[in-house]
Amino acid sequence: MRLLKTDTLELHGYFDDQIPPYAILSHRWEDGEVTLQKLQSGEGPQMPGYQKIVNCCAQAVTDGWDYVWIDTCCIDNTSSAELSEAINSMYRWYQKSQVCYAYLVDVPDATTDHSRPESLFQQSKWFTRGWTLQELLAPTFVEFYDQNWNEIGTKSSMRTLVQKITNISTLASTRVTTRIEDLAYCLMGLFDVNMPLLYGEGHNTFLRLQLEIWSRTNDESIFAWEFGNKPSPKRT
Repeated sequence: MRLLKTDTLELHGYFDDQIPPYAILSHRWEDGEVTLQKLQSGEGPQMPGYQKIVNCCAQAVTDGWDYVWIDTCCIDNTSSAELSEAINSMYRWYQKSQVCYAYLVDVPDATTDHSRPESLFQQSKWFTRGWTLQELLAPTFVEFYDQNWNEIGTKSSMRTLVQKITNISTLASTRVTTRIEDLAYCLMGLFDVNMPLLYGEGHNTFLRLQLEIWSRTNDESIFAWEFGNKPSPKRT
């Protein structure tokens, strides 16, 4: 596992029992994110996504954490083997974090009355993404931050509102992903299954996920899923 030192922004690799306590970031990818290669080459500070890394590390330092994990720069996305390992390990990494910072870039003001249906917090796209489902559920502690890194609240303190926003009993039903295959990959950790990544196979990935889950249970309701003509399933 590759971690970012919060005071120096240097990358360090750790394995298994050697992994130190760390904070973790949950966010939506946007244009100009800083990749591993860009951070190592020194090009990061010139990119739009760099300030998000700086602010995340600053928050972690304030909270007393020496390390943070950020998916944009802590994974070598050019390595299919490393990417596969990361996606298969993602749920566990979020689960073992000391705290998860959920950065909502489309929420401009932490002090707004977020209980109002028209509030930007309730409308944040963070609540619609496939990958953020496990990032909400896996960590024990989740803290929500607005676009200026002011704390909005926590998963615990806002649990009633978060349940309302996410429709917690059918939490995955309205989630979307950029790649069709990620509709399945983002659910692997929730079902505690592992399988190889095969981008390009489309909806067949979801069938593989169903088969992996079914191999562990005799509940055939796992196949009660439908794909319409739209790229997203009715249920995910």
